[in-house]
Amino acid sequence: MTTTVHPSAQLGAGTTVGEGCVVGAGVQTGSRCRIGHHVVIHADTLIGSDVRIDDHATLGKLPMRAANSATTREQELPPLTLGDQCIVGTGVVLYRGAAIDAKVLMADQCTIRENVTIGRGTIVGRGVTVENVCTVGRYCKLESECYLTAYSTLEDRVFVAPGVVTSNDNYVGRTAERFKHFKGVTVRKGGRIGAGSVILPGIEIGEDGLVAAGSVVTHDVPARTIVLGAPARPWREVPVEQRLEHQGWSDS
Repeated sequence: MTTTVHPSAQLGAGTTVGEGCVVGAGVQTGSRCRIGHHVVIHADTLIGSDVRIDDHATLGKLPMRAANSATTREQELPPLTLGDQCIVGTGVVLYRGAAIDAKVLMADQCTIRENVTIGRGTIVGRGVTVENVCTVGRYCKLESECYLTAYSTLEDRVFVAPGVVTSNDNYVGRTAERFKHFKGVTVRKGGRIGAGSVILPGIEIGEDGLVAAGSVVTHDVPARTIVLGAPARPWREVPVEQRLEHQGWSDS
């Protein structure tokens, strides 16, 4: 149950560390951080002020690469960075090479891979996986157990409901040709994806577009349009009162 803090680590004023933790070389935290029990913070990780890290979280993990991995490559990665006032839930795994802005909530058991950026105020729900080489904007909501495939981009204020699955390989793991065509999904500002939907590789969901629950999206979704079905087809325009510009939200 002994906590080990490397001599070169710098913990900010008022920071507390629980039992059984390992804090690696060169780790830096801001002031007033709360680190729970059995947390592992790998070398060089940079953590802002007023950050809460719950039990059994792992920060700064190095990627693993299988011999036949299609998207993971050997590379030098910058340290994991975590902005002020973030919350890291129990069992969360954050990889080295991720950059997470301020006020991001990462719920229990979620995973954020390398070469990922997460914008300010975003919520990453319980059990969510954000694969490598993804960009997630500000004030997004990725709800429980959704899966964001590698090489995807979500702009600001995107909503992804529970159980959504995205994909990036139209060749479904066969033929060498597939390596030339990996492409994740793109969701423009204010786009929304309903529960249990499946989004195929390379699809773009336009600004304020809405995918109805349970849909299979095989073609791009026009801006401010609701699509539904399997395969998804345009149904009608997003009601004016639901559009992003009418929500009165602040980006502060």
